[in-house]
Amino acid sequence: MKVIYCETYGPPEVLRLVEISKPQPKNNEILVKIQATTVNSGDVRVRGFVVSGLKKLLMRLVLGWSRPRNPVLGLVFSGIIEEVGRDVTKFQVGDEIFGMTGFRMGTYAEYICLKESSVQAKKPAQSSFGEIAALVFGGTTALYFLKKAGIHKAKKSVLVIGGTGSVGVASIQYALSCGAEVSAVCGPSGMALVKKLGVEKVYDYSKGNLDAQLDTYDVIFDTVGKYSKKDFIKNLSPKGIYLTVESWDVATESIEMLEEIVSLLKAGKMPAVIDRTFSLEQIVDAHRYVDSGRKKGNVVIQVV
Repeated sequence: MKVIYCETYGPPEVLRLVEISKPQPKNNEILVKIQATTVNSGDVRVRGFVVSGLKKLLMRLVLGWSRPRNPVLGLVFSGIIEEVGRDVTKFQVGDEIFGMTGFRMGTYAEYICLKESSVQAKKPAQSSFGEIAALVFGGTTALYFLKKAGIHKAKKSVLVIGGTGSVGVASIQYALSCGAEVSAVCGPSGMALVKKLGVEKVYDYSKGNLDAQLDTYDVIFDTVGKYSKKDFIKNLSPKGIYLTVESWDVATESIEMLEEIVSLLKAGKMPAVIDRTFSLEQIVDAHRYVDSGRKKGNVVIQVV
């Protein structure tokens, strides 16, 4: 089968297409023929080992010291179950599913074996494989952080910094679905997208002095990790919460999150926003595009 190998950390060019043996599922595993995956900020950070400070040591222990422990990168997938182990009861051959492998990675491939208990769920019939794959990384990250801020329990004012990335888009969508008053920060080229999502107040970071432009918010979520809480002290309400993807708190995913994403999708509250679609053979180009910072929403890799 075809896979994308990353045998050392570095620029997009370290990725190469190779052929390896098709895996065989164990008794408690399913074999998934992957239809689509994505390239997001998590993927490019792993590939380029874009980690700062004390996190470098931790991430080397988790991912691999001088190169990825699993050379097949990729965090999310959607696909069709082609084979099931004899002890599998939850899924059957032909089921269309989607999910996230986290630090296990392995989705830049035509096939993957996963435990029946892995973070995966049935794909909704109304979405394509590319659309549902596009929702996983941003959606689970948004749910993880914003639920910690309690926006699903009480109406709050929310500022999303980096409103055009996969996490930013999903955060805006989820916050709006919770009834929050949502504002966003992005560059000039992202204004139209953010406003289309339903955000009325959008700030342009390129104008500088961002804190001077902003109102006061109950929750500020930096989805790109470029700032710190001290940059926005005066923009937080007395009990305001500052969240950032660059904290030591690493987002985790769950089956319940995937099911909530499906519910939001069915309700029309979290449609997929796809910027570009590449083939598996174009993975280097896809990573270059995400590295450029021009991505709006999600970049999908169509494996089949």
